Amino acid sequence: MNAQQPIKIAILAMGGEGGGVLADWIVDLGEANGYIAQTTSVPGVAQRTGATIYYVEMFPREQAERDGGHPILALMPLPGDVDVVLASELMEAGRAVQRGLVTPDRTTLVASTHRVYSIAEKIAMGDGRADSNNLLAHAQSAARRFVRFDMAQVAEANGSVISAVLFGALAGTGVLPFSRAQFESTIERGGVGVKASLRAFGAGFAQADAPARDEATPTAALRPAGTPHDPQVRALLARIAKDFPLAAQPVLVEGARRLVDYQDPAYASLYLDRLQRVQQWPGGDQQLLVETARHLALWMAYEDTVRVAELKTRASRFERVGSEVRVQDDQVLDINEFMHPRLQEICDTLPAGLGRWLARSGWPRRVVERATRKGKVVRTSSLGGFLLLYTLSGLKRWRRGSLRYQAENARIEDWLQRIAAAAAINPQLAVEVAQCQRLVKGYGDTHERGTRNYETLMDAVRRAGARLAPATLRELRDAALADEAGKQLGAALERLSLGGPLKEAA
Repeated sequence: MNAQQPIKIAILAMGGEGGGVLADWIVDLGEANGYIAQTTSVPGVAQRTGATIYYVEMFPREQAERDGGHPILALMPLPGDVDVVLASELMEAGRAVQRGLVTPDRTTLVASTHRVYSIAEKIAMGDGRADSNNLLAHAQSAARRFVRFDMAQVAEANGSVISAVLFGALAGTGVLPFSRAQFESTIERGGVGVKASLRAFGAGFAQADAPARDEATPTAALRPAGTPHDPQVRALLARIAKDFPLAAQPVLVEGARRLVDYQDPAYASLYLDRLQRVQQWPGGDQQLLVETARHLALWMAYEDTVRVAELKTRASRFERVGSEVRVQDDQVLDINEFMHPRLQEICDTLPAGLGRWLARSGWPRRVVERATRKGKVVRTSSLGGFLLLYTLSGLKRWRRGSLRYQAENARIEDWLQRIAAAAAINPQLAVEVAQCQRLVKGYGDTHERGTRNYETLMDAVRRAGARLAPATLRELRDAALADEAGKQLGAALERLSLGGPLKEAA
């Protein structure tokens, strides 16, 4: 660092992560050890669409006195002019790189590799997640030095917050002219949560000089987890090992596991029955089997009111929520769920005949719509609220008789027939048809819009026939995933002359 210039540190942190505390620690560290220090902050948008940027500049007091005046310190970081960037999450490290705050000739980048998904990532119709490997690669190439590890996990293990781990990692880099003891004295002067903060600080300090590791999620593999106790589950695994190619087995095992959890072993057996049909299709190959298996498992485990109720009443969920909010032994945790079932969702949960009658009825339909118009808050941490959802989750045993099951089952069979028809023409086109299932997800309005886009796409596939290129269908699917309202899909269909009636392929 240039002795004639201030030390410049930018901190990118989300609300609740202690970014302000971290900035204050750094200012106190400097002021207690012979530096003039200043911090400013620019708040981001609420929740997960932007982080607050805290900016700290420090200048040696002795040098300022020799120069005969008080240094002028900046209020905001400038691209290409930052010594240290601290990022509380991997995407924030990417944002810092994008803004030009990280440069290879100057900047030490310290970042946590965990992800807290942004609003844009969460609301995407398809998989909207940013590629963590790309973020890591860009950050590595942009920084002079890149220190990274999962700081959220370290903070959790030490009963503290991520700001303490970041402070320890900053100390461990040795980039600032202060000793470890001076850093620790800063935490002690704060006087709040000192023991936990020092533990997290020490863990962060130790990790800062550890060899860089690849933090990417490992590729899924077939890892045996012991012999299942249920003979029906053992039979499913034996069937997968016997009847399907080795390369496809990890996906099929995960699919079967999901469907046993969702319904029962018989439902997972139906899943394998369908996939055995896929293996027998003319033109089918291993790629088609894997893609169909992946998306078939997702579709068969569709979200309905019964599934939502089941997940909200599981013991693991109460444990997870309690862990996230750090409930102490002497504290009571209340969990409030806002439930707003629409008439269609209620009809879908009922036996098929009764559900169809209610949907077409007069005054009974109006009574239900009026009763559910405003929604209801259900406290699942209370006995009454828990029993209400637990009873609803018990309808799982009768799910196969519900109106929703009949509708989804018919759509799945139609989808499989379309894949088979495409496989006879072009195996790659069949893969693209299989992947169109990505449009159908969620429940309520989300499921309705996705299903509408899916049916529009399938109609285009039917009318185009053999003339439809795999790349064209992929382009249409990407357009549908980019816009749940279907406007981009409609524009793409019109541009590709697939929006109007087509002549049947010869």
